Amino acid sequence: MTNSQSTHRVLLVEDDIRLANLIVDFLKSHGMHVEVERRGDTVLTRLINYKPDIILLDIMLPGMDGLTLCEKLPDYFAGPILLMSALGSNEDQIKGLELGADDYVVKPVDPALLVARINNLLRRQAKPAQVESHCLSFGKLSIDPHTQAIRLGDTEVDLTSHEFELLWLLASQAGQVMSRQYIYQYLLNIDFDGKDRKIDVRISRLRKKLGDNIETPFRIKTVWGQGYLFAPEAWNN
Repeated sequence: MTNSQSTHRVLLVEDDIRLANLIVDFLKSHGMHVEVERRGDTVLTRLINYKPDIILLDIMLPGMDGLTLCEKLPDYFAGPILLMSALGSNEDQIKGLELGADDYVVKPVDPALLVARINNLLRRQAKPAQVESHCLSFGKLSIDPHTQAIRLGDTEVDLTSHEFELLWLLASQAGQVMSRQYIYQYLLNIDFDGKDRKIDVRISRLRKKLGDNIETPFRIKTVWGQGYLFAPEAWNN
């Protein structure tokens, strides 16, 4: 790939020099431009001069750990974040996704799988939202598909692009149960394997941002064994 305009720009944040070199060589062999940062506390400064399309972020870093950095990055970076860690428990992965990561891979990372994950995240980032031409309104909630602006009463709600896609999908089918399988196919182009928690985590973040009751949600309901339901009547108060 010789056209620099079509080359994905990757920022790899990894303090293991040997592993970083291996990843860099493999990604470059697949036409990607890669720069490496070895400390977590210098990443935000690095973004001033280097504008990556995606950040690959280790968790155990000197200066600032990857999870803390993951919370700060959305204020400086709008692209996808892929966490990489030897911490592979469900709890570790859920925590990373809840803090804002778009995906999570467990070390040791298969290079071909890493490239596939990167390409998948970048395709989703570039994919235009499949939305209707009109705004949606439910009581105090308004959703503008053109600007991705969300208002709840007098408050503007800040959502990531992935959160907006999920909210729009649910709201456009208000009052109907949407299965996890359908949501995974529509948004991620993959089958739901019964274990993946990406959509559950995004639902949880949506509920928090939209003032839903976390313990007994009434705006975005969980229909056990089926999926999720956006309740159109729940936005009047």
